[in-house]
Amino acid sequence: MTTAMFVESETNTKTCPETISVSESIAAHADVLRDNGIKGDDLGRLTDETVQTLKKTGITRMTQPRDFGGLETHICDYFRAVIEVGALDGNAGWISGVVGVHPHGLAHGHRQLQEELWADDPDTWIASPYAPLGRAKVVDGGYILNGHWGFSSGTDHCTWIVLGGMVVNANDEVIDPLPKHFVLPRQDYEILHDSWEVFGLKGTGSKDIIVKDLFVPTYRVIDTAGLAEGTGGHDPVRHESTLYRLPRNLVFSGIITAGTLGLAKGSLNAFIDWSRGRETRNGRADLDPSQLVAVGAAAADIDASITHVLQDMEAIWDQCDRGEVPSFEDRLRVRRNQLAASHRAVSAADDVFKLSGGGAIHLKHPLQRFWRGAQTALHHASNQTQAVFNGYGLSTFGHEVPAHVRV
Repeated sequence: MTTAMFVESETNTKTCPETISVSESIAAHADVLRDNGIKGDDLGRLTDETVQTLKKTGITRMTQPRDFGGLETHICDYFRAVIEVGALDGNAGWISGVVGVHPHGLAHGHRQLQEELWADDPDTWIASPYAPLGRAKVVDGGYILNGHWGFSSGTDHCTWIVLGGMVVNANDEVIDPLPKHFVLPRQDYEILHDSWEVFGLKGTGSKDIIVKDLFVPTYRVIDTAGLAEGTGGHDPVRHESTLYRLPRNLVFSGIITAGTLGLAKGSLNAFIDWSRGRETRNGRADLDPSQLVAVGAAAADIDASITHVLQDMEAIWDQCDRGEVPSFEDRLRVRRNQLAASHRAVSAADDVFKLSGGGAIHLKHPLQRFWRGAQTALHHASNQTQAVFNGYGLSTFGHEVPAHVRV
């Protein structure tokens, strides 16, 4: 794998043969992924060719159980692959993460649900969002679900969806403080196709979803109790695997970080490609000391961010592999570092973009696409710093951390 596409961390992850194949396949299809980026922006979703290419690489099966055709790889190998794809096309990297991470959560679901999802097609794509915006009332055999959700990334190419919601009583009062995940087949929800008019990550097609008075059977509902700690789930078989003992929140938020890091890496790569031979008022850009210094500083910050995130997840993996349950303080520290990594890397991308000249602001230029995508990525809830940083500070001084700081 070339440095331009992927930076190895210095963690001691033992890369499995399947992961090597995924990485090699990503490299083999690099031109397809890169060239389809602009087309995806124009469509407002990934191109069909990009989707088929991602499926060929195996990246969206990396957190899927082996008994349903998945690769069930080390989580750090998956994070690396998402960064790698994101550096080629930010939209494809984002979807490789947001769609590809869903099997990790769904593996905790009822066995009947897993069979519906993957028994006939192990390449089934499942959309989300997890935001608990739905409202569900208990009925015989399940729930009646209603809701309107935004930001369902990759939803045009998905045949199932998992939606967050709260259980309420007849007066619409929440009666369970923990959200549940409701899993629905494509015919049970509506996609609002005109709801994704944005300036960045346009090709992710993160559209709105509506559900009205839908009966959802109990086996298609996942309780979230214990998932944050890595101890929950409806399928006891999954607790035999280190991958499924990982704290769910760290996996999901970590993949948002990985998608963001891929965008930052892609920004730097695009700046380097653009600067080769480019003439500025100060002469050639690739000989201009101010530009060379900026490249060195940005590369250091982005590489440091990648390494930091991977080392943290390596340590969490090792804890879970030993049968330990990561503490709240451990999880809070990892979330702190994930957030810092996202913001540090995007700041580095900002620094080089400012030196790219007027040519880079044209809408067909890859640099501005990566830069816009990186700015958009920081708006994701998992990239918001206030609650986690505040919670970490409270924890550091021995104070109680508010319940809304979920890590």
